[in-house]
Amino acid sequence: MISPDVTLGERVAVPRPDLVNLYGCCVGDDTKIGPFVEIQRGVSVGARCKVSSHAFLCEGVTIEDEVFVGHGVMFTNDRFPRAARGGVMLKEGDWELSSTLVRQGASIGSGATVLPGITVGCEAMVGAGAVVVDDVPDYAVVVGNPAHIVGDVRTRDIE
Repeated sequence: MISPDVTLGERVAVPRPDLVNLYGCCVGDDTKIGPFVEIQRGVSVGARCKVSSHAFLCEGVTIEDEVFVGHGVMFTNDRFPRAARGGVMLKEGDWELSSTLVRQGASIGSGATVLPGITVGCEAMVGAGAVVVDDVPDYAVVVGNPAHIVGDVRTRDIE
């Protein structure tokens, strides 16, 4: 479902609109959104991005232009998630939103998890399955849990 409050740029491709959940977000020109993707309220996805199937972009995430988001990538936005406190269910406003920024040209591999409050730098590459717990510098290649730097995309040297 694509909610009426979604702003779609020109030539945005959503091949299976019946298999997505987009609400309150903005998607830039020429971006492609795969099936089974959820993009929540307040998220901004730039131009010429690819968001692959089963990705979850939660409130607080900003994706700049020309970013690749692999299959099953998960973003999080709460550093201390809890369902209840003191026997009372928590509701909207009972937690602190932490924002995440993915800079222009970055790539996030399939199955990666990006914790809240992170910046993934320009042209950086996050390996498949990585758990990103700290900022990723521009051009860095990071892998593992926790994600650590193993190379530089400008040289394509990987340790």
